[in-house]
Amino acid sequence: MPVVEHLNLAPPLVKAGQSEELVKSGQTLAATLSPADNTFAVFIQNAGLPTGDRRHAVDEDQPIYFAGRNTVPSSERRLFLTDTSIVFAALQNLLKDAATREPDWAQSEEYYAVIRKLAVDYVVHVQECWRHASTSISSGAALRNEEGPLQFSSDHYRSLFTSLSLFVVLYLPEFGYDQAPVADELMEWLNTHFIEPSTEEGDYLSTLDRPWEDEAFWPYLTRAVLRGLSKASLFFLGVLDQHPSTKLQRITSTLVPLIDSQPRLVSFSSERDFAYALRRWGDKVKALRIEMDSVPEEDRFDEFDNWWDKLSSIVGILEGRADVIQRVCEDLGADWKEVCVAWAVFVDPRMRRQELPDVVSQVIAEMSPDPTDSEDMMHAALFSGQAAEALQHASHLDPWLSGHLVDFMEILQLIEQDGDEESGLSLRDHHVLAYADYLHSDPALWRITVDYMYSCEHIGKCRADEILLRVPLRLHEQNSDIRVDSRIRAGDVVGVLRDVNKTCFQYQRENVRRTVCRIAAQTLVEDKDYGLAVSYCISAEDWRGLGRVVDNVLDEYITSGPSNFTKYALAIAPSVQELGSQSTVQGVFVHRLVFVVRYARFHELLEKQEYRDAADDLIAIFVGDVAPTAWWAVVLCDAIPLLRYASELLFSSSAASFLLQRLEDIFVRASQGAGDDYLSVLVRVMAARSEKEALERLKTVRLALAHYFARSLVLGMGTE
Repeated sequence: MPVVEHLNLAPPLVKAGQSEELVKSGQTLAATLSPADNTFAVFIQNAGLPTGDRRHAVDEDQPIYFAGRNTVPSSERRLFLTDTSIVFAALQNLLKDAATREPDWAQSEEYYAVIRKLAVDYVVHVQECWRHASTSISSGAALRNEEGPLQFSSDHYRSLFTSLSLFVVLYLPEFGYDQAPVADELMEWLNTHFIEPSTEEGDYLSTLDRPWEDEAFWPYLTRAVLRGLSKASLFFLGVLDQHPSTKLQRITSTLVPLIDSQPRLVSFSSERDFAYALRRWGDKVKALRIEMDSVPEEDRFDEFDNWWDKLSSIVGILEGRADVIQRVCEDLGADWKEVCVAWAVFVDPRMRRQELPDVVSQVIAEMSPDPTDSEDMMHAALFSGQAAEALQHASHLDPWLSGHLVDFMEILQLIEQDGDEESGLSLRDHHVLAYADYLHSDPALWRITVDYMYSCEHIGKCRADEILLRVPLRLHEQNSDIRVDSRIRAGDVVGVLRDVNKTCFQYQRENVRRTVCRIAAQTLVEDKDYGLAVSYCISAEDWRGLGRVVDNVLDEYITSGPSNFTKYALAIAPSVQELGSQSTVQGVFVHRLVFVVRYARFHELLEKQEYRDAADDLIAIFVGDVAPTAWWAVVLCDAIPLLRYASELLFSSSAASFLLQRLEDIFVRASQGAGDDYLSVLVRVMAARSEKEALERLKTVRLALAHYFARSLVLGMGTE
């Protein structure tokens, strides 16, 4: 996956060779990033205008292009990304656990074994993906998912597989084997990932009566010996028993047991025994060379070729002659990797991993890796012990690879851990954030995107915060389900908002969580879902926001009347009890919320014609000092029908006197110039033109109270 350094827009905004004309016309290209993902809009605007300000652009008909640095992952690719993120999370948890333990534990076999196991888990995931793609292609299937063909071929995942496997071989061997000879493991890696000679060639040659007459015979046999494929080597050496040259037969009869008995480290209990066996085996190879050199020149040919030269190359490999190995590899079309691995097997069988870079530098000086092949370049960097360079090539291959490989490199102290002076990012954070940017191309992957970002230092955490703040909450979808709505009211936050909250708690981003809840509350206010809006304001401890919700609910009374107001206000009633139990709540906001609920209950009782209870609630609103002064006048006006209720007297004389006192307070304060504090709401409810009209309305309350007192005296209730 190459790094995108430029984008080609089709059709182009500016044709080739016309960029100067664009500048002369006073225009330029501009781009603005999307807040939802890593895409951006590209457009033409007048030079000097701020990005995105196109109001004064010369040509408003210019198209706008939406482009992205990465293709959005397909469903199959997304599955691979999410599966491997589980391994990443496990590694991060291990590192956190290690930070809480004794320093020596990080050097223990237990710790190392888990690190290696997680690296192998990545290898297994990549291997399975490669096999799935390869099997589907080889079976002739179209290998399609819901969105069409797979984004990445089987060869892409094969490259990831070979690279990860090589890293494990070179840098994460079994515990205690870091100082052991590496030849056998390298040869196993080479034979697993770069199969030569092919099985088809061997099958074909085995069907021939005289296979040495075929031009593919000696290259096949030489490659088999070079790769340590003893079974294939012994089989075709055995075929030479039928060769017409008796001298060749005699030499191969000596060569067969040598190849069969070549010492392998795994066969010995100690390296000392292995070294001793190597010396004895090498002496036998030298003896074979003496025997070969004794063959007269005229006997070194058969009817087709110089068999002696071919066999001499094989013996030269066994002798560990570096020049012969390099020449043979060049003749066979092999690359630097095969030379290096063969060097470790035949030239220096006791070579350690730490010694490999010196050999690699000699080999690639004459057989350089392919600079156009990121996989080959990465392998060369890993062989050479150049971890930072390997990461660079890995990022070109696939940001997934560099984003996960860098953790192990940092753990093994293969790369610098200090931040860059200019950017402040460490090499580890640079590659992890580059991978997280790729994930951000798919907004649906926000959960794992922030996991990677939060594993980084300050810059990564800040970027993760910004992503969480912009996650679409889809509150409309959640609230369409009555059961979900009831769960939210009960305090059980569900859906996307629940996931965001969970992430904030996990990474201790309390400020982000509160901001997200505030955003949710604002969205719900726009939808007039005031009950849920209050719940989210409480969760965010956004008391000013709570006050704004209360103001919106009260505005419903002013604009829509008591019926709608009651419906909305009673929806927030469950929150009053919750607020009462919190010591951090600012009292003024609770006070206003209590008024809304009590006032809504009052109107509900009026609608149900439960006038006695309504009267009691109205008095309680004033006595408890619940009503804001701006609402006194409105509440007093609501008392008129209760004061005029003909069936019975609903207020005691003391209660009626209290109402009269509140009424007189309004008249007095209005006369003193504070009318706006007491009459503003009533003016809006009446759609009055002035405070004078509101005071005229209040005079009807005074008249209703006068009639009420008169009725009380007539009915003998004046002493109450």
